Amino acid sequence: MGYERYESAPQPRWRERLGQYWKLVRGDRPIGVLLLLWPTWWALWLAAGGVPDLWTLFVFTAGVWLTRSAGCVINDYADRWLDPQVERTRGRPLATGAVSGREALLVFAALMLVAFALVLTLNRLTVYLSFAGLFLAASYPYLKRYTYLPQVYLGLAFGWGIPMAFAAVQGEVPPLAWVLYGANILWATAYDTWYAMVDRDDDIRAGSKSTAILFGDMDLVIQGVLYAAVLFALVLVGRQAGLGVYYWAGLGAAALLAAWEFRMARRRDRDGCFRAFLHNHWIGVAVFAGIALDSALGG
Repeated sequence: MGYERYESAPQPRWRERLGQYWKLVRGDRPIGVLLLLWPTWWALWLAAGGVPDLWTLFVFTAGVWLTRSAGCVINDYADRWLDPQVERTRGRPLATGAVSGREALLVFAALMLVAFALVLTLNRLTVYLSFAGLFLAASYPYLKRYTYLPQVYLGLAFGWGIPMAFAAVQGEVPPLAWVLYGANILWATAYDTWYAMVDRDDDIRAGSKSTAILFGDMDLVIQGVLYAAVLFALVLVGRQAGLGVYYWAGLGAAALLAAWEFRMARRRDRDGCFRAFLHNHWIGVAVFAGIALDSALGG
């Protein structure tokens, strides 16, 4: 019995372009959204003392996706010289030339405009704070050329939703918000160091900088210090907010999850370090569960 050969129909250009843009904004890789979402929800629940106003929750949840997507675009635009030299990133649309630099900037601008339109529905202080958030998101990708601490700056950018959330809910940014912001800076520095350890050899050859390169053979020790500092900062958050047993149980679970990451990455291999990075999603879940349960059941 013979078989006829059929050629697949060519993909419409608009669909091909949308596919490239989806890859550009990392729509196929939601981990970055989750790592932004959990600290933002920590802040919203703490600021509101429970479930926040649904419109505010929508604005910040959608804003997380929009700003993270915009951050990926501007990161790839800044790294279009570096990504072709790194095994993990050489297939990105800007690195391959599938998307032009001009297209990327237009996508970035569109995403940020939609995010800003959402912020305009909130109070004036939140709107003012959003300008600092825009600056942090747009400037972060260029830091790796000049400093070994871009992961710290990533924490500044990734956590800016925290003071904005308190401003939106309470009309001010209390000291508790800044303690939580500090905890998130430490956490982002730690988890993004796992990520940087995946690319360390490629980054050294390409002349890029990161905490993974800076820490060198002391990376696991310093990671231990960072995670201990994260947990200590979150202890301060719990005490300052007067949280109860559910929060402390969630924080205990987060500590165990953090310890498990060191088992994953103990050999410093690419796969283990990447799995440790991804695993931070569960730390975010544990802390959020503690805050949410405490507000709902703690009495």
